[in-house]
Parts: sequence; C-alpha cells; structure tokens
Amino acid sequence: MKVKVLKFGGTSVGSPDAIKRSASIISDWSEKFKVVAVLSAMSGETDRLINLAKIFSKNPNSIDYDNVISTGENVSCSLMSIYLNSIKIKSRSLLSWQIPIKTSMEHMKSRIISIDHEKIFKELEEYNVLLIPGFQGINAKNEITTLGRGGSDTSAVPVAAAIDTECIIYTDVDGVYTTDPKQHKKAKKIKKIFYDEMLEMASLGSKVMQPTSVQDAKLNKIDIKVQSSFT
Repeated sequence: MKVKVLKFGGTSVGSPDAIKRSASIISDWSEKFKVVAVLSAMSGETDRLINLAKIFSKNPNSIDYDNVISTGENVSCSLMSIYLNSIKIKSRSLLSWQIPIKTSMEHMKSRIISIDHEKIFKELEEYNVLLIPGFQGINAKNEITTLGRGGSDTSAVPVAAAIDTECIIYTDVDGVYTTDPKQHKKAKKIKKIFYDEMLEMASLGSKVMQPTSVQDAKLNKIDIKVQSSFT
C-alpha cells in the first residue's frame, strides 16, 4: 500500500474556500496514493477557543482546557471529510483517541509516545483518505492532551514515521527561505536543507517548522517537503 502523509496548516484550512483548495490537493494525491492528511484548526480558531475558556477562568483546569482547545482540529477534519465525500472521494475523519495517538501524561505540552499504525492501515483498506487532527492525543488515563502551539507539525511527522513514509507540509509559503519572504523581498528559497540546519533555523524563530517536529524527523529519518497550498 503506497501512502502519503500531508499536513495542512491553519491558513490552508482557514476558510471554506481554503478547505476546498486543499481538498483539490488531497484529491490529486489520492489518484495514485492512499492519503493521510493531518489538519490544523482553521486559522485563528485556537486563539478564539483559548480566549473563550479564559472568559470563565484565568487559570482553567488543564483537563477541560485541553478538551476545549483541541476541538478546532476536529472541526477542520470533519469539514474536510464532508467535502471530500461530496466530490466522491471516499474519506473519513478520525479523532486522536480512535487511532489512538498515545501521549505522555502532561497537558498542554504533551509528547507523542506511540501511534497505532495497524489501525491506520486497516482504515485505509476501506477509505482512500483519512483526516487526522493534529495538535492532540490521549494519555494513559484516557484524557485528551495537546502538544503545544504548532502541534500539528509535531503530529504529522510521527504519523509519517509510524507508517514509514515522507511528510509533505502544506502552508502559506512554497518552501523554506533564508528569511521571511513576506517581509524581505530578497529572501531566497532553499532547495534542500539538512535536519541540523533546519533545527537551528526553527530554534531561532523560523515559523515554517516546529523544532520538535524536526527532531522527530531526524530521529526517524523521515523526509519532509514544504509546499504552498496556494500556488
């Protein structure tokens, strides 16, 4: 079974039109591969949920807080699956506990420990596309946990490692640049970069990838491609 793992950031699913645009990318890949797409919440949604929770408490308990802020990714996956099925691409969304994606015990900054790859392959026997929410997992107490901001990258790379394939990250820029191309016209796109160099850039504030996801990719020898969902 040939499988691709795609990750779509918040801007790539930030509106109905953006979801449909990203769905066309998934559709193209699904013609030759089974697809596992890891989705972020719609842009701005996690901040909205955080602010909503803090209306009721400045220090909400961590279990309920993670339950609240993890819902944005669930919505993105469900909407994407609804649309894909409407255009005759057989898909379904899975919540983190349905796989499961098992994490460490702590909340708001948890780490992925294991992913049941057999469950993923079993679902792919029936479906062409699986939508998996990034940013979240479940701990040994069956509590929803979140992985910290930018956690969708941190989800996508372990998913790719679990099923032994590359990870393609779709975002609002078309690659990794020497500096932010939105602010500097002379920024140059880097065709290829090694893990340690990318880790240094991520640690210094490059927003294309999270440091943890680069570390996981290096550890598991996972190739990562960064592409634009808009061009």
